[in-house]
Amino acid sequence: MSRAFIFPGQGAQTIGMGRDLAEAYPAARAVFEEVDAALGQSLSSLIWEGDIETLTLTANAQPALMATSIAAIRALEAEGVTVEAASYVAGHSLGEYTALTAAGSLSVADAARLLRKRGKAMQAAVPVGQGAMAAVLGLDLDAVRAVVAEAAGGDVLAAANDNDPAQVVISGAKAAVERAVELAKAKGAKRALLLPVSAPFHCDLMGPAADVMAEALDDVEIAAPKVPLVANVRASAVTDVSTIRALLVEQVCGPVRWRESVGYMVAHGVTEFWEIGAGKALSGMVRRIHKEAGVRNIGTAADVTAAAAAFNA
Repeated sequence: MSRAFIFPGQGAQTIGMGRDLAEAYPAARAVFEEVDAALGQSLSSLIWEGDIETLTLTANAQPALMATSIAAIRALEAEGVTVEAASYVAGHSLGEYTALTAAGSLSVADAARLLRKRGKAMQAAVPVGQGAMAAVLGLDLDAVRAVVAEAAGGDVLAAANDNDPAQVVISGAKAAVERAVELAKAKGAKRALLLPVSAPFHCDLMGPAADVMAEALDDVEIAAPKVPLVANVRASAVTDVSTIRALLVEQVCGPVRWRESVGYMVAHGVTEFWEIGAGKALSGMVRRIHKEAGVRNIGTAADVTAAAAAFNA
């Protein structure tokens, strides 16, 4: 059996995530402590006892989700399951940083600081209210691209996340996104709805944030991953450090090619996907992309115990 470890993106955050991992596994607690120290704040208190509105702020959600996923990785390691049990790692948007941390390319502290900077830069790139994102359900990528081309009207508009065969997220100038929503409905989309996000991620409006991340990543040590990373913007495996560094910059404005990424891993022998961290969104996408794929969610101490038992059986 060949596995991939996959890591969630923004939107998966919940108050209390990772707390039982920290209580059950000292190595998991140490991850939250390291993130708190790196950021100079008790992010763990916000994650476990704060309010969801504050946690959902991009600059908080990104390092918080990474911390929760890496805590689960450390718990798995404590049970004898290392990242080398996977043939590939991959993450959705910010999850790519988590995947690289799990694979030993980034330290936890550097990942936390990079994601805090990334979150702030993405939020600052576009004034609030000028950008938007929307999910289009029931149209494939080619159909959504046609909608984007017709609705753009000279504004920035892009197919930002190709999540699965029936879900594509668009991003860009608010007026253009609103035009695209109505046009998608007219062209047969089952649903097209604006998303409650604070900025238009993964489109050219994020250019200023890409510049910030290029500078930040130049100052961070990145090691070759222990297992290959399937990169968002390429939907193929990479291990070269200079390529990884460039792709992390490119993915700020570039698309998340998740449907193709899962397809790549399946084509290269992956039969089981372990979604590690908060939520189950990626698992649903995987099932819609490849119905025969096995899926396992690992977000709690009980999940870790069950996964380790299955792995060691």
